[in-house]
Amino acid sequence: MEVTEIETSQVTFEDFKNQILADYKLGRVSREMSLLGKREVLTGKAKFGIFGDGKELPQLAMARIFKKGDFRSGYYRDQTFAMAVDALTPESFFATLYADTDIERDPTSGGRQMNGHFATRSLNEDGSWKDLTRIKNISSDISPTAGQMPRLLGLAQASNYYKQYTYPGSEKFSNAGNEVAFGTIGDASTSEGHFWETINAACALQVPMILSIWDDGYGISVPSKSQRAKEDLAEMLLGFQRKPNSKQGCEVIQVKAWDYPALQDAYAKADQYARVERVPVILHVVEVTQPQGHSTSGSHERYKSSERLEWEKEYDGLKQFRKWILDYKIEDEHEIICIASAEEIDRIDEEAKREVKAAQKKAWEIYQSAISTLKEKAIPAVEKLALVSSNSKGINEEIEKFKASLVIAKKEVFHLLRRSLWVTKGEDSPERQTLKEILNELAAVERDCYSSHLYSESQWKAVAVPVVEPTYAEESDMVDGRVVVRDNFDKILEKYPEFLIFGEDSGKIGDVNQGLEGLQVKYGEHRVADTGIREATILGQGIGMAMRGLRPVAEIQYLDYILYCLQGMSDDLATLHYRTKGGQKAPLIVRTRGHRLEGIWHSGSPMAGILNLIKGVNILVPRNLTKAAGFYNTMLQADEPCLIIEPLNAYRLKEKLPNNLGEFTTPVGRVETTREGRDISVVTYGSTWRLVMEAAEELEKLGVDIEVIDVQSLIPLDVSEDILASVKKTNRLAIVDEDVEGGATAYILQQIIEKQKAFRYLDAAPVSLTAKDHRPAYASDGDYFSKPSVDDIVEKIYRLMHESNPIKYPEI
Repeated sequence: MEVTEIETSQVTFEDFKNQILADYKLGRVSREMSLLGKREVLTGKAKFGIFGDGKELPQLAMARIFKKGDFRSGYYRDQTFAMAVDALTPESFFATLYADTDIERDPTSGGRQMNGHFATRSLNEDGSWKDLTRIKNISSDISPTAGQMPRLLGLAQASNYYKQYTYPGSEKFSNAGNEVAFGTIGDASTSEGHFWETINAACALQVPMILSIWDDGYGISVPSKSQRAKEDLAEMLLGFQRKPNSKQGCEVIQVKAWDYPALQDAYAKADQYARVERVPVILHVVEVTQPQGHSTSGSHERYKSSERLEWEKEYDGLKQFRKWILDYKIEDEHEIICIASAEEIDRIDEEAKREVKAAQKKAWEIYQSAISTLKEKAIPAVEKLALVSSNSKGINEEIEKFKASLVIAKKEVFHLLRRSLWVTKGEDSPERQTLKEILNELAAVERDCYSSHLYSESQWKAVAVPVVEPTYAEESDMVDGRVVVRDNFDKILEKYPEFLIFGEDSGKIGDVNQGLEGLQVKYGEHRVADTGIREATILGQGIGMAMRGLRPVAEIQYLDYILYCLQGMSDDLATLHYRTKGGQKAPLIVRTRGHRLEGIWHSGSPMAGILNLIKGVNILVPRNLTKAAGFYNTMLQADEPCLIIEPLNAYRLKEKLPNNLGEFTTPVGRVETTREGRDISVVTYGSTWRLVMEAAEELEKLGVDIEVIDVQSLIPLDVSEDILASVKKTNRLAIVDEDVEGGATAYILQQIIEKQKAFRYLDAAPVSLTAKDHRPAYASDGDYFSKPSVDDIVEKIYRLMHESNPIKYPEI
């Protein structure tokens, strides 16, 4: 049922009192966790700590209006909120601090993230979605300040989509779009471009979003006056304030962090605006204190004045909350009624300390017991080896080093095992073999603890999608490549009600290359949408919507523009499944086009950066638009994110129109041999493939028979090792692409030579042909002299053959 007004209820004074004291107790527990957490770091039990002390009261108020189905996209100060919505316990707080890799004890990340990074688990163990409407959801935090903002936009926009569209299964993701997305950010991080871009987009799209800014007056040591144009951030934000009856802009509310009743009122108003009126809200929470400073890495006494420090002590939220409770009195039938006495508050304080200490002790003991289990398996095996080894002295020295370690963690156990094998190299005994087996067994467990779930491990992983070849009727038309991808998108939009696509010029004109021509008229502005020029938040829209069960395509107009959203792709999208150890996913498709255009900023090939920065995202490089369409069909059956780079020069080239549009698939991780040959294996991808195929014809005239392999996807690359099979046949290898030297070619060579071990079958050194290291110059001549041409390819490969057999292949 659609919400039309905020639900209200009458409460007794006893209920009111109990709620107040429960809030105070939770705030005190959170504060004690921060205080004890810092001590655990300073005593060496944990590596680093960053805490939410000082922000307890606004987070309690935020939690009060946070409902099942809502989402939070925040940062590492929100421990009180996480506790208030049952996403964190004191015990799991300390398990995270110690980097406990047990997912039951640290459900946010299984020890992969530092403390303060919160998440709920959206997925079942098999990778399927839970019912997110029954959960208070926290999207997994990241450390880059303001990096959480673009994702927040998508989480909020999903509610608008679900308000317009329902489909079988959508009930697991939304209750008719009535969910609100909550964001949190520190005031210093509002200087980041991601903040302003997100606010701008949210105000334009009118999404149900509540953003809280925790303003403590500093960005680590830098005061607000040095951070932004005006010290009062709310004053700066007033330009976004909506006008009466306007469908643009937002509401801006300022409130003090230590004023408990004002905070409750401010958040209630924010909920009304966002949930009912569907207007974005910015809550500027001022006069926030940070009692322990920024983190365990430094001391705020170094940069805050004594007057500021004294003020912070006095206006600490919990101190002011206690004062408010003790001062609260009402008269009922000539009787003065209070919430609590000083003695009762003192008892709550003591209970909070005891509970936190007990939780810390239990978390530490359990964490240590896991280390003890490792030691119990490893040390006896090492000691047995020492008894029979000819270098027992060396082993015993390693044992003594191990015992002398101040803190025993997993790495010390592995040091001992591995170095015991070092010092007994060349020996052969049952004891040494047993030690090797124990090391391998333990290492397999730790590989799962630290390196699993970079990509999907479910039945829906991309490489498991069945291959369906395109089929053609005898009368199939030869059409422009853009028609293939357009008509395929038409079938996808018809087939998947959860599918939507958006980007610059994607809607009304059907993208700059007409790959979406006419589809907005047919399917509506919610499903085929235009956006502003704001790549970072186009990506963020996609991430957030994908985390809520939709299947978005975020279109970035050209490959060069990927650089604007590379931070989000790298830090957020690529790491999401990994940093939650399979607890969350965002199967977003990022669509772009590139290569072989004109000029420095439209024809770049930043593949080296992309390959290195977005491990965790499939990188798909189709050679034509039929292959591209197949990749969209594949990835919509998969549960992983991907980047699909359509070849820019293929939109007007003719391709045969398949008659199974929306059905045929292009396999992920599989290469295709597009020309058989005997002399040399030439590996390429994307737009460069056409040049290599043309060069093959010229080389054939020169007596060289090349085998052409289109890799199709760079990540993953050739899971069947078909390139290795080709090299075994030809005994020579060349890589051709238009990235800079040491870019994609270096990656491909490493995969073939080192991982596939193709070096064993080479009769000559492998060669690579790349673009020049500078950006491509303008016009056709600029392309010819900046990037590999057919002439370059012919001469490079012929030269390799000449070096192998100068008589058969005389110098050109």
